[in-house]
Amino acid sequence: MKALRNYLNKIKPSFENKESKLHYLRSIFDGFETFLFVPNTTAKRGVHIHDAIDSKRIMSMVVIALMPALLFGMYNVGYQNALASGIDASFMDMFIFGALAVLPKIVVSYAVGLGIEFAWAQWKGEEIQEGYLVSGILIPLIVPVNLPLWMLAVAVAFAVILGKEIFGGTGMNIFNPALLARAFLFFAWPQKMTGDRAWIADSPIFGFGGQLPDGFSGATPLANPDAFQFSNDMVTGLIPGSIGETSVIAIAIGAVILLCTGIASWKTMLSVFVGGSLTALLFDKLGMTPIDWWQHLVVGGFCFGAVFMATDPVTSCRTETGKWIYGFIIGAMAIVIRVMNPGFPEGMMLAILFMNMFAPTIDYFVVDRNIKKRLKRGGTK
Repeated sequence: MKALRNYLNKIKPSFENKESKLHYLRSIFDGFETFLFVPNTTAKRGVHIHDAIDSKRIMSMVVIALMPALLFGMYNVGYQNALASGIDASFMDMFIFGALAVLPKIVVSYAVGLGIEFAWAQWKGEEIQEGYLVSGILIPLIVPVNLPLWMLAVAVAFAVILGKEIFGGTGMNIFNPALLARAFLFFAWPQKMTGDRAWIADSPIFGFGGQLPDGFSGATPLANPDAFQFSNDMVTGLIPGSIGETSVIAIAIGAVILLCTGIASWKTMLSVFVGGSLTALLFDKLGMTPIDWWQHLVVGGFCFGAVFMATDPVTSCRTETGKWIYGFIIGAMAIVIRVMNPGFPEGMMLAILFMNMFAPTIDYFVVDRNIKKRLKRGGTK
């Protein structure tokens, strides 16, 4: 690492010197340098608390927390293909097949998203923002495995340009970019985001995997709840679904990482499950849902959304009381959409996007209430 540091120090003046031919690439160099090493710049005035954690390190930790869901998703893609096509495949064959199906989506997501981030930074003459490090891997994990790559590329461009950059970049966006990309795909190409054949890779890749039989149906538990009986597969994740959303165990490992590192708010995470549980229990008692109330928490994107989407520090509430309200309404609204709208069995995406819009309002009223309480306590009107 010392040799790399010395090399970067050697070529750095070529990018910082305004008369250099490489000066126009300064933002790109700065992005790579700060990704590899913590910046050593110091504050010039005021009192500050410094540590080695910056936003790039936080984003990197979230990516690490997503690794269990990603790796299991790769295996499950191969497993579902082998199960549906009736072939006898080994663990490695299924994992390799899934990896070959998933990796192109990750490459396209990062290539398009980071390409736009780099171009935008160059155009504005600013530093490259690091927010897409997480969005770039989240987006492939929340889409069906059969989604065409060109559709994914268009959705990524839409989310980065209209969902983030136009608002001012990382930290200024109102909506979660990953969910915005999924919402765009759902409303632009609903036939590719739903349906029984969207969730299972349907053809061999480089000799791995099998061809699905004609007329094959691979519905998710939420799309066809009457055909599914609860089993351990719904917890382990060996069921059809979006690439990274099926395994409760893999998501739980990621949740532990986020909570132990202090990156995610346990209040937001817990309140999502509380709101979802109470609402699902109410519908269960009223006989309005074909599955038990607790099964709503382990199928679909509920767990994934509660752990990785609702806790997004940029688009969620920042006040401590607001986190409880924000998460509770997300959980409750997700179940309401699932039960009350038969044409849209997965409600987590819309619930989080809706509450992204109201998070600043919730924080405003929480802060205003605290101000009024303190003024009243101090005898000031």
